[in-house]
Amino acid sequence: MFYQDDPKKCTAAKMVKFGIAKNIKKIGNRGIVLDPFSEKTLLPKDKSLANTLIGIDCSWNLAELAFSKNFNGIKRKLPPLLAGNPVNYAKFNKLTTAEALSASLFILGFKDKALEILDKFKWGHTFYELNQNLLDEYSKLESEDQIDVILKEYGLTD
Repeated sequence: MFYQDDPKKCTAAKMVKFGIAKNIKKIGNRGIVLDPFSEKTLLPKDKSLANTLIGIDCSWNLAELAFSKNFNGIKRKLPPLLAGNPVNYAKFNKLTTAEALSASLFILGFKDKALEILDKFKWGHTFYELNQNLLDEYSKLESEDQIDVILKEYGLTD
């Protein structure tokens, strides 16, 4: 956690408070690090590569700087999703840490854990409702090439 946003709106801090996440200081090599600037997209098969899922909590305004640090781990970005949080509502890929972790868990096959995270936030159901079909499709992906097909199917590309 970089502590760059309003502490009252920090979803990572709330997840730690409720015991559904831990604040860590060191990232191991077998952790999937959610990195919006990664060249590789998170796929269901990535589940076999890692034993931990890590969300870097920082301000979107400072994200490029935060992610320029050389984190250990397996870096993956999420496929396109709409934010359900009130600050970035319906913007592509402007997710909170809670939304990103929940989406990742969903894609990796841990739907119950994903929904457990969203249940802690008033707007959590909104994120799920906006992305339910996409998350279902993404949880079946075998390759990144399929993402464009899914987005076209849902009318989310030109």
